[in-house]
Amino acid sequence: MKSIKARKQRKAFFNAPLHQKRKHISAHLEENLLLKYDRRRIPVVKGDTVRIMRGMHKGHEDKITKVIVKDTLVEVEGITTTKADGKKVARSIHPSNLLIIKLNLTDKWRRQNLEKGLSDDKKREIETEAKKQLKQIEEEQLRAQAELEKEEKEEEPTEHVESSPEQAPPKTPSKEKKKPSEGKEEEPTEPIELLPEQAPPKTPSKEKKKPSEGKSTSKSTKKPKKKSSVDTKPSPAKQKEKKTTPKKPAKQVKSDKSKEEKA
Repeated sequence: MKSIKARKQRKAFFNAPLHQKRKHISAHLEENLLLKYDRRRIPVVKGDTVRIMRGMHKGHEDKITKVIVKDTLVEVEGITTTKADGKKVARSIHPSNLLIIKLNLTDKWRRQNLEKGLSDDKKREIETEAKKQLKQIEEEQLRAQAELEKEEKEEEPTEHVESSPEQAPPKTPSKEKKKPSEGKEEEPTEPIELLPEQAPPKTPSKEKKKPSEGKSTSKSTKKPKKKSSVDTKPSPAKQKEKKTTPKKPAKQVKSDKSKEEKA
C-alpha cells in the first residue's frame, strides 16, 4: 500500500482479497525457531502449537484448531466462552497476540518455503521432524479409531439389555388389550343386528317383484276382456267376410229362379 492516508490504508486492509488476508494471519516465532529458520514471523496454520501472550488467557499453550481467514482470527484448543443459555463456544483470538512454539511441518509446500536459503543440514532436520509428526498423527488416528470401536462394543450390550425389558412390558398390555377385545366379541349382538338391517334393502326388492307378479295377473285377467270385446266387435276383415258370404246365397237364389223360369 503506497498511500500515506490512514483512511485508504484501513480500506485496503479490510477489503483485501483472501490470498492477501492469509498473510495478515501471521505470528512471531520463538527465539530458537527464529534462529533456526532465520525468520521473525510466519503465517499460522492449523496444528501449530501456540502460546497466548496477552489477554485473560495469557500463558495458555495449545494447538490451533481453526483458522478464520475472512475475519483474520484464530481458535485455540481449550479456550471457550459460555453463552447466556449455558453452552460453551470456542473463543477466537487475533494472531498478533500469539507466539509460535512449534511448527506443523506436515505440509510439503510450507516446508519448501521454510527451506529457502537454508543449508542442507537444516533441510534434513526439517524433513526428519516432518516424518516424526506424520507418524504421531497416524498413531493418534489409530488410537481414536480403537477408542470408537470400544465405545461401540460397550454400547451394543447395553442396547440389548435395554431393549429386552422394553419388549417385555409391551406384551402384558397387549394381553390386556386382547381381553377387552374378547369382551367386545360377546357384545357383537349389536353389530350383528345391524346386518339384518342391511339385509332388508334386499327384501324390498322381493316385495317389489311381488307387485310385478300381481300386475302380470291383472294383465292376464284383462286379456280375456279384450277377447270378449273382440267377439262383440269383429275386426273389419271379418266384417268384409260376413258381407261377402251372404252375397253368395243371393246369387244362387237368382240362378235357381232363372232356372225355374226357363223350365
